[in-house]
Amino acid sequence: MKNTIFRSAFVAILGLAVYSCKDDSNDPAPVKTNSDTTVVLQGNLSTMTLVDTVKYLLKGYVFVQSGQTLTIPAGTVIFGDKASKGTLVINKGGKLIAEGTAAKPIIFTSKFGAGERDKGDWGGIIILGSANVNQNNPAIEGVSPAVNFGTQNSTANDSENSGILRYVRIEFAGIALSPNNEINGLTMGGVGSGTIIENVQISYSGDDAFEWFGGTVNAKNIVALGTWDDDFDTDFGYTGKVQFALSVRDPFSADQSGSNSFESDNDASGTTALPKTAPVFSNVTVFGPRFDSTSSVSGNYQHAAHLRRNTATSIFNSVITGFPIGLRIDGKTTYDNYSAGLGEVKNNLIISLGNRAAPKPFNGGTNLVDDSVKNYYLAGNPAGFVAFTNQLNYSTLGIDVTLYNGKTPAYPANPNFAVPTGVISSGANFTFSKLGSSFFTNVGFHGAFGATDWTNDWSNFDPKSAQY
Repeated sequence: MKNTIFRSAFVAILGLAVYSCKDDSNDPAPVKTNSDTTVVLQGNLSTMTLVDTVKYLLKGYVFVQSGQTLTIPAGTVIFGDKASKGTLVINKGGKLIAEGTAAKPIIFTSKFGAGERDKGDWGGIIILGSANVNQNNPAIEGVSPAVNFGTQNSTANDSENSGILRYVRIEFAGIALSPNNEINGLTMGGVGSGTIIENVQISYSGDDAFEWFGGTVNAKNIVALGTWDDDFDTDFGYTGKVQFALSVRDPFSADQSGSNSFESDNDASGTTALPKTAPVFSNVTVFGPRFDSTSSVSGNYQHAAHLRRNTATSIFNSVITGFPIGLRIDGKTTYDNYSAGLGEVKNNLIISLGNRAAPKPFNGGTNLVDDSVKNYYLAGNPAGFVAFTNQLNYSTLGIDVTLYNGKTPAYPANPNFAVPTGVISSGANFTFSKLGSSFFTNVGFHGAFGATDWTNDWSNFDPKSAQY
């Protein structure tokens, strides 16, 4: 289902008797959208199974409360209402079973027609659980009245199960309600590791694509396309694992707050609260906004990875390119976490642009590591700076990013992310202790892809033109 990608970016029915359960006792009347019967979902849903031949519309905050389960079959299309900020909220104790297939993904998207869709056309999906967080009964951002999630500094519920998201696309979601109060494409608060997140694509989110607030949930084969703010945002003591993730950015779509691919905090104030934010990412491919050394991009782009506020996020075996700055370790407590090995950024390929024969970490138009790292150590601890950069163990390649997949800057209509034989297709290292979990698949390649492209069939890199 992959169609044309944006050219300047990377790589770039039946009206059945199905009802929502509302706070009042009245059944919703089906509404007409594009001459097809669409069933409105709103308020609190009882346990129910949708029908793949029916189109649905989320209006306002739609809750699956504790003890209830919403099951969505493969191939179902669910639209979000913009005026009411349609948002699906799986509350603590509720479950969402959204299990699509490669041939029939489940699609959450804008209610507008082809060519009319844009980021922030509806709210998004929020999943809440009772797993470990480092805050006291926090409320998830973006929902009013407040709903809470997580259990502070307790592992008792870390394996809880909030359901399944498999072969799911979430398009044009993400609404910024006010500064630091946004609904993302997919927001996860205190979600446990019994929950399955696999083959999920977030496209054109009006805020972050994926954001984890605490919890232990893992994820594999995830895609962030054309995100407005950050692709992979972690906070409040998230300690899950992510493998095989792809970020593809639009050169001119970035938030004034500063857009990154990774952004990570322990909490908003950078406290020592436990558990410390310490997820482990491996095999991530980040295509930043710049596809050669001279292309113009939004001035709001910042870092491929902005690790700050006492975080200890780890990144291994990944490929990062196209951002003005590759890595920023921000603040003394954060530096100390990495110097002590609490967080590790190792065996990654940070690719410079422009075919420079011998790029250096702090030389040229694209810095591979932010100068703040260098200045912090050189100011009073030059030996510490050497130790720190050795601990990072990043690599640099003096190649143009277009050589990554053997394509020219005029990217094909059907992008193929499989890598040719070369430095990227080899050299992964899974001997690091943080990669010892059985969750991680031991592969030989850097980045999200080897000889096959797992985005085939179920993803869509031109959702603005899709006909639903």
